[in-house]
Order: sequence, then structure tokens, then C-alpha cells
Amino acid sequence: MRTRFFVGLGSSLLLVATAASAHHGFGTFAMDQDIELAGVITKFDFVNPHSWLHFDVTAADGSKKSYRCEVRSATTLRRSGWTPEMFAAGTKVKIQGSPDRVEPTACYVSTITFEDGTSLDRYGQRIEAKPATERVARLPSGEPNIDGDWAQEQVVMTDPQGRDGTLVPLSEVSKYAKGAVPEGQREIAGARGTPEAAQGRPASTTPRPPPRGAVGLTEAGRAAMQALIDIPRAVRSCMQGSIVSDWGGEPVNHITQSADTITLQYGRLGLERAIHMGQHTHPASIQPTRAGHSIGWWENDVLVVDTVGFLPGVLTGTTAHSAELHVVERFTLNPRTSALRREYSADDPSYFTEPLVRGDTMLPSTVPYAAEECEDLTPVAPPPPAATK
Repeated sequence: MRTRFFVGLGSSLLLVATAASAHHGFGTFAMDQDIELAGVITKFDFVNPHSWLHFDVTAADGSKKSYRCEVRSATTLRRSGWTPEMFAAGTKVKIQGSPDRVEPTACYVSTITFEDGTSLDRYGQRIEAKPATERVARLPSGEPNIDGDWAQEQVVMTDPQGRDGTLVPLSEVSKYAKGAVPEGQREIAGARGTPEAAQGRPASTTPRPPPRGAVGLTEAGRAAMQALIDIPRAVRSCMQGSIVSDWGGEPVNHITQSADTITLQYGRLGLERAIHMGQHTHPASIQPTRAGHSIGWWENDVLVVDTVGFLPGVLTGTTAHSAELHVVERFTLNPRTSALRREYSADDPSYFTEPLVRGDTMLPSTVPYAAEECEDLTPVAPPPPAATK
């Protein structure tokens, strides 16, 4: 069942989520090893955070074995021009990839070859990276035109098969040799040839440093963060997040702009919020929600949005926020590049010792908005072995 989760923490209703980010890992896949399989597709799970291709492999003696192999998220596949129809039941495929250390009949897909001989690498792109139409910079009323579908630029590995190297913006990947690592970066932990891949054990059982908040936390904030960490990853990864965390990352978002209201629809599980324009004060009584109550106004060509009235939840990652969260956002449209820049400040005197100040940039999307489903089907590694005396 694909669903949204609402988790209680203490006496409050806590809505939690893992923020979409540029972080990438290989989980329990043995990236230093190769596997080649040929079979017939039985099912395709087109979901986030990872999609899974199911197929049957027939041995020489006629016996069949069922496999499932992981590809990128439904969101990034859709933005790359991949569709579920490409993987209809009955389709014959050949898979090159890496085996899983936990689940013997699972694998990581590096390249898919179809019966007609065409092939797609893991990060293969089937559509142009730029929108097909030009945008009108301003509305007839004079305000910047921010209406439409928006998404952050894709990040892809410098190895199109996704085995080694690191992540770079899609528009820059052609600058690098296969598997190259730009100056100042390192290969992704667990990639082929890295010490983590050579350890021969699932990355999830490798000791990790203590978690850190996205901002300085009070004692109450640290306790709330620990409560989030204690939630199983498979549950946490499909929980809805905040207006801060869910706007960025992989999903395609949509803005509907009018004089009185600007509506923001978030691609991650369909969070929706309304910005009430021309107001500078919030109502005296607000019913708390996960999206809060937003008011906005134009300062020259900058859209300023002030939001309060939140239910306790997650600001980003495992950094929680209380009902006292106050978010101020400033949206600026670059008329030359059509990039929509958001700068935001999030303050919470109960949980934060200082405001969280960050920003993100959206570009016009090459594919339309859609509320993406989430079902974490990733193999679960066994717990780390007990320490010996």
C-alpha cells in the first residue's frame, strides 16, 4: 500500500519526512561486483524513492527464478523521458548491474538492453533538458510571471551507468570523462573502487558519525531529532515533509498565480499551500496545518511570503520543528535565465538556537507537474553485529 504517514511524537501529531536532496548512496549493493541477467518483465514498480523492475530468468533446464532490480526514482525517470510503458509485462530485457549483498535475487541496474538491441544506461536521457516553449517574463498586470511547472536541475553521475564517479548537474556532465570526480569533490561512498565498496558489507551496517542538525538545536530540538532518527528508514523516507524541505530536490512543482492567491503544489506527495496576497498580518486565530498559513506581497519584483501556524513536524532531514516555526521566503525570477530563486529563513525558538538560512533554484520543468507516489522497497540490511569484548 502506498500511503502518507502521520507519526505521533510525545503528545503532538508529528508529520515527518526525509527531505529530497542531492545525497546518493548505494545501500546494500556490491558495486565492485558485476551481474548480467536476461529475462522477461513481469512487473514494474514505478515509485519513489527507487523504482524496481521485476522479471523472470529461465535457466537451461527450464526452471524459472524471479528477480527484482533497482533503477532511479519514478520522478527522475519521468523527467528523463522514461515511462512505465517501456517496461510492460512480457518485454524481454538484458540487465547489466551489480548484485545485492542482502537479497540474492535483487540487483542494481547499470544498463538495460531491449529485444530490438537498443539500450539505456542508468542515467540515460530520452528528452531534451530544456523546455520546448519560451516563457513570458511578466503577466499583463506587471508582476513577474512565476506561473507554471518548476523543478530543480537534475543531478546525474559522471558515469552514465552509475557505478563510479560522483553527482554533477545534468547541464555540466558532458564536461567530465566517464567516472571523473570534479576538483573539491570525492567519489560517492560505496561507488566502485572506493574503500566502502571494498569492505564487503552493506553500507547501512557501517558505523556512521553521530547525526547533526541542519542548525544549532536546543535540548528539546535534539530530543525531537533523536525521535525522528529512531523511526525506521523505510517508513521515514515516504513521510511528507515541510514547505521548506519538499520544495527542492527531484519532484516537479506547480505554481498557479492570480492577483489574490498564489497556489504552490508540491510534487512530493502532493502537498499544497495557498499564499494570500496583499496581506501583511496573519489572522488572530489560525488552525495549525503542515503547510501553515501564508501571506504574501510583492516588493518590487520580489515575492515575499511569511508563514506561521504549523503543526509540529520536520523542517529538513531529521531536523524537527515545533509549532513555533516561522518561515520567511523571498522568490525572485531571473528574466534572462527564467530561473526562480527562493531564499528562506526558518526560525523556531523552541527547537533552534539560530535561524536556518538557505536557498534553492528552480528552472522551468521539461515535464508537467504530478504528485508522485512513494513506496520504499529497498532491501533492509541486517543490524550491525554486536560488539565483542
